[in-house]
Amino acid sequence: MVNEYEIKKQICEIGKRIYNKGMVASNDGNISVKLNDNEFLCTPTGVSKGFMTPEFICKVDAKGNVIQANAGFKPSSEIKMHMRVYRERPDVTAVVHAHPLYATSFAIAGIPLTEPIMPEAVIALGCVPIAEYGTPSTEEIPDAVSKYLQYYDAVLLANHGALSFSDSLLNAYHKMESVEFYAQLLYQAKVLGGPKKLTDAQVERLYEIRRQFGLKGKHPANVCPNAQAGKPSCHGCGGKCSSGKGADADTIAMVTKLVLEQLGK
Repeated sequence: MVNEYEIKKQICEIGKRIYNKGMVASNDGNISVKLNDNEFLCTPTGVSKGFMTPEFICKVDAKGNVIQANAGFKPSSEIKMHMRVYRERPDVTAVVHAHPLYATSFAIAGIPLTEPIMPEAVIALGCVPIAEYGTPSTEEIPDAVSKYLQYYDAVLLANHGALSFSDSLLNAYHKMESVEFYAQLLYQAKVLGGPKKLTDAQVERLYEIRRQFGLKGKHPANVCPNAQAGKPSCHGCGGKCSSGKGADADTIAMVTKLVLEQLGK
């Protein structure tokens, strides 16, 4: 088992990565790792994620209360958001919150990342919805994120940034990186006249590949009744297909129409 000091070093390394890649500016962003059901390590508030050392890292309980923090450091004000993820997703052991440029631009524009344009993104992410706007450091953001936790492993935060979570810190970071790469590709494809999207049949084949690989986490390939039945997935349904009724053609057409209207098409 990796000791706490090594995990703190890993958090600092991931902090440097998101800072060096321009996914955060100044003191933005936060990272946490679950040690057990009542102990979590997290980054402190008011500190650049690119310049942390292990002694910066705080330890909190499942309610976000401080267990241990060195003088001058206190947990991120967004710890409530992290704790909600851990409480509602027992499979998650790490959470990363950042403000990647392209993904955050989509979040600010109110456009979810739901267009199937690249096999790797379809397999790894499926689609990335937007959680409704909430005031930072309040319960508003955790409440907004909660609606999507059972259906996705990454969400955009309206007018705020992005959140990713997984079964390891490295995987949570990789998801954040994938979200940003997906967003950048989608943006640039739109600049070039619009992406040529994968067909429903192509998406379903990719979903089947994901199922065959047995990849962990939440994904439309596993939670969308249509996809499970071999029908066109309700891509971008925001988890509404979890009712078990799936999304009919009219619903899919409506979502597509709304997205295109937002894009000014």
